[in-house]
Amino acid sequence: MAAGRGRPSFSEDRRQATRMMIAEAAAELFSDRGYEATTVEHIAAAAGISLRTFYRYCPAKEDALTPVFTASVSGLVDQLAVRPAEEPLVEAVGAAFAEGAALRRLADAERARRLLRVMASVPALRTRWLAAGRDMRDRLAPVLAPRTDGDPDSMETRLLAAALIDALTVAMEFWAREQHGPQDQTDEDVMVLTARALRYLRIDDRRAMHAVADDEL
Repeated sequence: MAAGRGRPSFSEDRRQATRMMIAEAAAELFSDRGYEATTVEHIAAAAGISLRTFYRYCPAKEDALTPVFTASVSGLVDQLAVRPAEEPLVEAVGAAFAEGAALRRLADAERARRLLRVMASVPALRTRWLAAGRDMRDRLAPVLAPRTDGDPDSMETRLLAAALIDALTVAMEFWAREQHGPQDQTDEDVMVLTARALRYLRIDDRRAMHAVADDEL
């Protein structure tokens, strides 16, 4: 009945929970040991599952983190969708980022930095991270359109969605690489960097964006 109304079935919920359990185990191992030093056997053991179960959910080691990527995508989009429509876009995106799963995963700053560096340096993981960003762009456009009085399928709205994703990605990568002081950075520093990135893009200058678009018509 629940599945018929569009809600996930109990079995699907269990599958999603297993995928996330594998992803969380992989994220912890990749950040602590590194990608190359972590085997599928290590991930399966950490997740408390058999190798057969691991391969039922993940075709290869590099697929283990995919649920983390997709959960971050979903969390940001869902949070932004419920923000007040009149809220400036920079503030709305920052608040959505703070409320979503992405920032919570940065709670252990040093471990999060190590994981982000692994994700950025391993081509197979980076490919899947970029694919998650593409999915976010497609999901963000309909959420952004009402805030900009734009068409979700227009080039301008899709460019705005892509710019937002790139800004957040670059800010997190920068945070993972850079040391700005003798002590570890905190989650607040991540927010400062993401806010800087969003302000630099002047994404709240929506009238100018539409004026340029109208001039081209």
